[in-house]
Amino acid sequence: MKRLLLFVILSTTLLFLTTCEKKEPVSGNEPYPESIVLGFSQLGAESDWRTANSESIKTAARDAGIQLMFSDGQQKQENQIKAIRSFIANQVDVIAFSPLVESGWDTVLKEAKDAGIPVIITDRAIKTEDDSLYVALMCSDFREEGKKAGKWLVEKLQETKRDINVVELQGNMGSSPTILRKEGFEEIIKERPNIQIIQSVCADFMKSKGYEAMEELLKLEGDKIDVLYAHNDDMAIGAIKAIEEYGLKPGKDIIIVSIDANRGAFEKMIEGKLNCTVECNPLLGPMLMQAVRDVVAGIAIPKRIIIPGSVFPEEVAAQELENRKY
Repeated sequence: MKRLLLFVILSTTLLFLTTCEKKEPVSGNEPYPESIVLGFSQLGAESDWRTANSESIKTAARDAGIQLMFSDGQQKQENQIKAIRSFIANQVDVIAFSPLVESGWDTVLKEAKDAGIPVIITDRAIKTEDDSLYVALMCSDFREEGKKAGKWLVEKLQETKRDINVVELQGNMGSSPTILRKEGFEEIIKERPNIQIIQSVCADFMKSKGYEAMEELLKLEGDKIDVLYAHNDDMAIGAIKAIEEYGLKPGKDIIIVSIDANRGAFEKMIEGKLNCTVECNPLLGPMLMQAVRDVVAGIAIPKRIIIPGSVFPEEVAAQELENRKY
């Protein structure tokens, strides 16, 4: 009887240890693990771009057979940090997130590192002195997007010698696209001393705030405004409504260049109300899922993964509209 009892105890213990045994890293030559859990913290739903980005991630996870724990930060960094800590507590395989702002992530990312959970940053960069806290940054080149917008404007106005007054609608204060799109644009227009930014206002990448900000800018500057540079299409589209209500013609009385290249911007270009949009592709879901699978499988991935984009002036809007997937 004692021998039988000892056998049962040993068998049960062995089964428990086998079930709970931590999986060893998979080598690059072995197949991908069948079950992967990804925790993703989205910063919010402030724009059509962000909505398309979230849908791309959800769809790609489903197609790849990856279990997705998705959290909407609702434009609050504290919500994102709380979500990341929840992912750590749930022992997900990989954490990915789109940071609302650049700074303030080191503590929670160190917690993820200590828990042995790799982190992939998407869309926006962070500021940290320890880049071992994340395995990869997957994003567009925001500075280059700003430069592309500036180059298009300089070329369009190359024959104009009079002073050109630009108003700028920025995104979230402190976010990497806001900082870099501004720097890139200014780097180009400084070559033309007659092109000056006379007002710059944050409108958080939101259509409603773009409308409100442009309404105030028109009250302040009125007919002095020659150009609107918006850090995303949603703010530009909101601003277009304010310009029309003021009695001016967007795209004609005020030249408008923005960033994202979503369908709404193409429709406004076809209507003659927006002049150019620079592409920032939100459909990074498949690329993210491949990176997640590679990381879990122990396959090295680039530290920085750049998502390419094009420039679309109003002249090509009609023929390109049917190609837009967001």
